[in-house]
Amino acid sequence: MSTVAFTGRVVTPFQIIEDGLLVLSGSHIAWVGPCEDAERFGFAEALASATPAPEGGYLLPGLVDVHCHGGGGESFPNAETPEQAMVSVLEHRRHGTTTLVASCVTAAPEVLKERTKVLADLCDAGELAGIHFEGPFVSHERCGAQDPTYIIDPDAALTRELIELGRGHVATMTIAPEKPGVTGDDGVVAALIEGGALPSFGHTDSEAAPVRAGMADASERIQARVEAGLPVRSGRSTATHLFNGMRPMHHRAPGPVPEFLAAAVGGDCVLEMIGDGTHLSPAIVLDMFETLGRENVVLVTDAMAAAGMADGDYVLGPQAVKVEDGVAYVAGTDTIAGGTSHLLDVVRTTWKGGVDLVDAVFAASCQGAEILGDDSVGALEPGMRADLVVTDADLRPVTVLRRGQEVE
Repeated sequence: MSTVAFTGRVVTPFQIIEDGLLVLSGSHIAWVGPCEDAERFGFAEALASATPAPEGGYLLPGLVDVHCHGGGGESFPNAETPEQAMVSVLEHRRHGTTTLVASCVTAAPEVLKERTKVLADLCDAGELAGIHFEGPFVSHERCGAQDPTYIIDPDAALTRELIELGRGHVATMTIAPEKPGVTGDDGVVAALIEGGALPSFGHTDSEAAPVRAGMADASERIQARVEAGLPVRSGRSTATHLFNGMRPMHHRAPGPVPEFLAAAVGGDCVLEMIGDGTHLSPAIVLDMFETLGRENVVLVTDAMAAAGMADGDYVLGPQAVKVEDGVAYVAGTDTIAGGTSHLLDVVRTTWKGGVDLVDAVFAASCQGAEILGDDSVGALEPGMRADLVVTDADLRPVTVLRRGQEVE
């Protein structure tokens, strides 16, 4: 079994080891700690042969993105073949995202079924970590870049069919809690949780009460399964890109945002944030870290086909998209149509916005792993999968390893 090692500023879930050594043995992490302790723990030889990060550079865990529509010029909602989808997977992998969930968008049921089959094959092959359906059970009023033509009322039977086609890989589904058929034994929330997936509340024009009811229904069902010894993907539901695609907060018409914040503080929900500097101001991202704590937020990209690409014309499912100055818009409108960043870019923007680097990395790695229910990824700790991102001092990727193999 081959052993490789790296030195640099090692970012663990709890601290930065300024002069750290990371030893990989095959596809797993063998040891991590200060260089000065390497000989005492039997890793003197690994230290002697270790590859150093650039001056001031960091060693990060492979990042985990649970909301991504594409990149490299291709889009998961439009991928008719595994080869097309892999263009996006590799675009993000080369930039440090070693665990990736493929997000679909609102589309005709038959299209969603066909995309699910393609993406499930890549999940089976270990290339993707899961599937996220952003719609079709969302709000017309807050549809964002979701094509309103294909928005329908929540349908538990369709949800179960998609889960079955997903072969255990459906991770989350975005639903608007105010729509009919969300809660109750015959609702979409129940179908998701029973099928090993999580509801992700969002793209909503809801007032407070339906949001509270939806999240309570999810929490009760998750807890009931835990108490019965039945499997659950994670102990908490999620909220799709906090602040984006939802009614703004107002003190006389609070809407969904305060309910999401309260649920997060109460331990019932993890809140996505697209901390790319376009979807959210870095200041509000910092506020949320300070208000909620890093354990209650997860950084995502919401990236579409233009991630890593030049300005120009793209597609996101059935919608035409125009990218100008790095910002994606639904063609002919000022509606943002997904992100154009990699998750490492989001971490950098969040860090430079004032969030502690350890916390920013935690929210882009450990948190996604928790949502997926995967305890083998997301941290640089012994026994974890050998997923590593070596960066320069400005968090630009230099080398990426996945399962101990360098990503080309």
